[in-house]
Amino acid sequence: MWARLVQLSRVTAIRLSIAYTLAFGILAVILIFYMTGGAVDYLRQQFRQSINEEILSLERIYRDRGLNGMIREMERRSHAPDANLYVVIGPDGRILAGNVLAVDPEVLARTGWQDHPFEYESLVDDDDDRSNRAVARIMELPNGMRILIGQDIGEPERFRDVVRRALSLSMGMMLLAAILIWFFVGRRALKRIDMVSRSTERILAGDRSERLPVVGSNDEFDRLSGRMNLMLDRISLLDEGLRNVSDSIAHDLKTPLTRLRNKADQAVGAGSDERRQELLSEIIVEADQLIKTFNALLMISRVEAGSHVAELQELDLSELLNDVAELYEPVAEEEDVAFEVGIPGKLRVSANRELLSQAVTNLIDNALKYGRPEKGKGHISLSAVSSKGWVTIAVTDNGPGIPGDKHDAVKERFARLDESRSKPGNGLGLALVDAIAKIHGGKLEFGDAAPGLEAKLTLPVPRA
Repeated sequence: MWARLVQLSRVTAIRLSIAYTLAFGILAVILIFYMTGGAVDYLRQQFRQSINEEILSLERIYRDRGLNGMIREMERRSHAPDANLYVVIGPDGRILAGNVLAVDPEVLARTGWQDHPFEYESLVDDDDDRSNRAVARIMELPNGMRILIGQDIGEPERFRDVVRRALSLSMGMMLLAAILIWFFVGRRALKRIDMVSRSTERILAGDRSERLPVVGSNDEFDRLSGRMNLMLDRISLLDEGLRNVSDSIAHDLKTPLTRLRNKADQAVGAGSDERRQELLSEIIVEADQLIKTFNALLMISRVEAGSHVAELQELDLSELLNDVAELYEPVAEEEDVAFEVGIPGKLRVSANRELLSQAVTNLIDNALKYGRPEKGKGHISLSAVSSKGWVTIAVTDNGPGIPGDKHDAVKERFARLDESRSKPGNGLGLALVDAIAKIHGGKLEFGDAAPGLEAKLTLPVPRA
């Protein structure tokens, strides 16, 4: 039981509940005592005013009728319902008349205001066992006698006692309710935390399919578990991609490294300088291709990590595409490929110029390598169009195209339709274009150009 209470005390919700309960309780106690104290003080001020008025009235009667007339008036008033306290005190301190049977002699020996409540015994029979308490003012007459005029304060004190008992009861009930709430809420919270702890233990043990529990209540635990599950899904996807990339790297680099090693071995045993020079040149070409592959992998990793996000800026897309087209027109002419350009003016996007240029050149380079028909002259077109807040860059060829069921597969790293790897390339060009499209908030799609392939890079237009 004590261990459970210690666990409950460590839950943030329970700590906040305790803090709020204490703060509310302290505020309630201060407020109640302030209100009751103020009410009692107000009643005492009313008592003082009433007693002063009563004394002034009796003084007038004393001047007009004398001592006997004043005593008779006090006797008459003392028998009225809810009468004040009226006491006539002799010079020797004995009570001569009034509606009070006994008072502490020390009180009767003083004159002036008796603000401190004193006990007295009333002539009226009272079945209540509570003692009578009053405040009074004592006046001394010229003949040595004194008169006491006071008021009972039982009602204000009973009012204060009732309020304090109600406060104690309400505070006790509130404390009990708070304990019950802490128990049930804390128990439920600890149960959810235990479920999460068990799931994380299984994940740490190697079960990558395990996910944090979501009970459907849509509370803070559910929302946190949902976000954590999305993160775990993303991590699993990245792990799967990493395994695939590792396998692809091992498969795709094994052949060029083997060729590199064989050519180096041949260069060592070459009989002539010309043959050795030829083999060394081929080794350099192979090494350059490997460097390009690793550079492409590094670029994809940087793009997917978002290191270029802060470098996005609004730029003239029309100018960028025309620059790329001007760069590839001689290459297409040398390859005997017709290169058509259709780019309207004043197209603007928010992008990283280097990455966007790389994406467009990859699409054109991919079309030059794989987009030529088996017979006839190759044809490539570069176009762009803006519509409904998006700009679409399209690169179209008239080659064999890509089957519809392979459109998503070719976006993966080292994905190649040429299983024999007889054609040049490393299978990273379209993967890099797809990563660049995603980091710009766009997408890479493929369509059938009938014949050929249409690669479309769609990017959002910057807001005005």
